[in-house]
Amino acid sequence: MNCKGVIREISNYIDGDLDPVVKQELERHLEHCEDCTMIVDQTRKSIKVLCDSRPVSLSAEVRARLHAALRRKIDHNAS
Repeated sequence: MNCKGVIREISNYIDGDLDPVVKQELERHLEHCEDCTMIVDQTRKSIKVLCDSRPVSLSAEVRARLHAALRRKIDHNAS
């Protein structure tokens, strides 16, 4: 397996949904590739942070400004 293969299979690897042979090939690659190891580790950390996060409460003023900005953006792109 090469770096492109790791990127292609990273989601299945992290989810534990890889065929055992493919998993073994991927892990063998990770033993020798610091870049891919870093990518897998950072992806795991990002997923953990996102899954553990809570929605942020916005004030009515901020929510109104955000909606107005989104409407302007949508209207601008529709033109």
